[in-house]
Amino acid sequence: MWLARIQTGELRFAVMVAPLLLFMVLAFDVPVLTMLEWSFSNPTPTTRHYVYLVETPVYLRVIANTLRIASMTTLACIFLGYPLAYWMRGLSSRGRAACLVLVLLPFWISVLIRTYSWIVILGNDGLLNRALLATGLVHQPVQFLYNEHGVLIGMVNVLLPFFVLPLYAAFSRFDERCFQAASSLGASKRAIFWRLFLPMSGSAVTASATLVFILSLGFYITPAVLGGGNVMMIANMLDVLINTLPRWETAAALSAILMVTILLLYGINYRLRSGSRN
Repeated sequence: MWLARIQTGELRFAVMVAPLLLFMVLAFDVPVLTMLEWSFSNPTPTTRHYVYLVETPVYLRVIANTLRIASMTTLACIFLGYPLAYWMRGLSSRGRAACLVLVLLPFWISVLIRTYSWIVILGNDGLLNRALLATGLVHQPVQFLYNEHGVLIGMVNVLLPFFVLPLYAAFSRFDERCFQAASSLGASKRAIFWRLFLPMSGSAVTASATLVFILSLGFYITPAVLGGGNVMMIANMLDVLINTLPRWETAAALSAILMVTILLLYGINYRLRSGSRN
């Protein structure tokens, strides 16, 4: 009887999950497979679209720009987010809750609105330039907008919570007894951090940095608004290839390269995390 109950429960679960799986296949798998088919067709099977991407300097520059901006954004999130997550870990429960609210607050505001708000802050007559001019650090407005500087600031603003939250969650799971034991053996706070805490946080930093890097590869709104057309990333190039030229097969090949890059990064991160656990 218990076997029949298990089988009935499994059947009920399968019936409930089947529509979701069908939706996933239709909404995600079919478009991806269609994209891959277009990238290898002309209309006969071919690899000329990938060869065209490799042989055309403008596409190579766009890919290089995307990788460079994504790397710089990730590094900025590491340097800003790691101290923040480490500081939050040492707060009281009420202080942690307040900081978490502040970190989560940007999620309540649209990315588009946040991006346009940076125009008010970074413009030649914006808040930042006014402060710099008032303090005498500069004698004329600094050009923050419509270049990579503005794009980096906007992307870090959007992606920093994605780095801090998983890192803080990992820090919260650390066993305090390890640090207490090191302290009781005479280790200083600096030694505990550099020789114990930092190595323990390596896998968490890698996972959070990989998440930020993957998300930054597909950014569209921030480069379009704060870059002013002067900063071209892969997503912006896809918009041009689809809506302006249009070259659907080239866009499909470029999208496939982006997808493969993301999958490789995910696989590397998975192997690193598996190795650290073992």
